[in-house]
Amino acid sequence: MVQCEMCGAETSSPRTIKVEGAELEVCESCVDFGTEVQTQESSTTSTKYSTGSGGGSSSSGRSSDSSSGSSSSGGSRSGGSSGGRRDPFDDMDELAQDYDERIRSARESEGLSQADLANELNEKASLIRKLERGETLPSDEVQRELERFLGISLSAEAGADEESDWESDSATEGTTLGDVVKRKD
Repeated sequence: MVQCEMCGAETSSPRTIKVEGAELEVCESCVDFGTEVQTQESSTTSTKYSTGSGGGSSSSGRSSDSSSGSSSSGGSRSGGSSGGRRDPFDDMDELAQDYDERIRSARESEGLSQADLANELNEKASLIRKLERGETLPSDEVQRELERFLGISLSAEAGADEESDWESDSATEGTTLGDVVKRKD
């Protein structure tokens, strides 16, 4: 017996629904609270958290769809038993923390006022003000337009910045906390 993820009732035949982007396994009485998702079962032994070692066609299809280069022997949580479906957040670029400063400095270097930039992008000047103050995040479309028009990147280079910070800190500092602390035994 499986427990309904909506109401908590025990159910022998859960159904998968989508509610505001989240997929839930629910009982028969809770199906109306979302949109039912049609699942594709490749074999009767596959589970929700399959590592891909069960079905031959399912694991080979996933490895050809995957751009991460994970091995076909499994272990990848993003693959699952859902066939070719991928996490949409994997393809999204992360917005840089200093996006507001980047927009402001690029606009000023072009010699444009906030109103001029807004007119060029066919947006409101209040949006440009809020973006430059960091009060609001740009939509994907506005971000692309700003990047194209100002010739800047508002995406964070997550792998390079974060890893280099860690590497540079550990490489330049020879002393660690373990070198300084004296144990009381």
